[in-house]
Amino acid sequence: MRLGAILRDGKEILLQGFNWQSHKYNWWNNLEGKVADIAKVGFTSVWLPPPAQSFSPEGYTPQNLYSLNSKYGSERQLKALLQKMKQYNVRAMADIVINHRVGTTQGHGGIYNRFDGIPLAWNERAVTSCTGGLGNRSTGAIFHGFPNIDHTQDFVRKDIIGWLRWLRHEVGFQDFRFDFAKGFSPKYVKEYIEGAKPLFSVGEYWDSCNYKGSLDYNQDSHRQRIINWIDGTGQLSTAFDFTTKGILQEAVKGDFWRLRDPQGKPPGVVGWWPSRSVTFIDNHDTGSTQAHWPFPKDHIMEGYAYILTHPGIPTVFYDHFYDWENSIREQIVKLIDIRKRQGIQSRSPIRILEAKHNLYSAIIGENVCMKIGNDSWCPSGREWTLSTSGHNYAVWHKGQERGAHFLCSSS
Repeated sequence: MRLGAILRDGKEILLQGFNWQSHKYNWWNNLEGKVADIAKVGFTSVWLPPPAQSFSPEGYTPQNLYSLNSKYGSERQLKALLQKMKQYNVRAMADIVINHRVGTTQGHGGIYNRFDGIPLAWNERAVTSCTGGLGNRSTGAIFHGFPNIDHTQDFVRKDIIGWLRWLRHEVGFQDFRFDFAKGFSPKYVKEYIEGAKPLFSVGEYWDSCNYKGSLDYNQDSHRQRIINWIDGTGQLSTAFDFTTKGILQEAVKGDFWRLRDPQGKPPGVVGWWPSRSVTFIDNHDTGSTQAHWPFPKDHIMEGYAYILTHPGIPTVFYDHFYDWENSIREQIVKLIDIRKRQGIQSRSPIRILEAKHNLYSAIIGENVCMKIGNDSWCPSGREWTLSTSGHNYAVWHKGQERGAHFLCSSS
């Protein structure tokens, strides 16, 4: 199995298809009604919330992994959604939560670290010794408050691969998102991908950016840690580009100089390994009602103008697309259309033209130019036509269209 089977053609555009409150709203049915729209816009894959029965309604404390009756809806509703997505050629991404699992029975130390009476009926050996089990120590960071799974155990890995294959080949998921990827060695992610063969994988390796009071300009060590994780998966998985998010949400406040590293490249993972970088503005943790690390609300469209015109694999957040005012949705649709029509993909070359206090501009590929920031700016040369613009952003494409005029933007 080669990388092409995992990473496709670099033209992915992802939609995170939920937020932190989605479990309250008959979610599988809600999404089924939106599949035609999702396909028409051009999303290639929708990241769905964890499908298994869970101790907490959001799905991130799973218990019975083989039960697909969750707070998001019934197994029947989920399978109807997946069938509809397949009809419209939109891939379903399963949220894979395998760092921790809530037990059904008290075992060693009086902790709920046994999984009796349900499929994958593991005992305390499946739980790391550092979280109250009888297994080995964790191979990564600890997710506190819950039994952490010991991936060093052969029987655990065998069972997880069996479950992933079931999700992939019997339930109908095609892509995987690995939750809390810091919690276990990436070599196990490699084994799981090789065992279940998803079409596309992305890991949530969420590490704190480097701060000395304010955000450091140089985030090389931060992006290197994400790249080390990708390497550890045998380069089979992509990773969310938390470095780009951290830098971009500071840059849009008037620090656009941050968006060019000392080598003249984008300063996130996308600057070093764009084909493995999954860019995003917000997700269910950073935004939504949790708001752990939200993107500045008044600058959302500058953020999308950046990630939807740049290399890497961009992700759009459900809230911004479906819950915010319709003008935001319309602007995102236009940017996605430009990306597709102009052939921008994960490996597209980029040349940064300006990166200063109130302005960032770049040429991507051969035919797209963009700027963000409140400085008035436009590309030189009459071959550029304004494609779209909004508050503090503009995008141009090369080649005059009939009746079109070269336009500068001071948006």
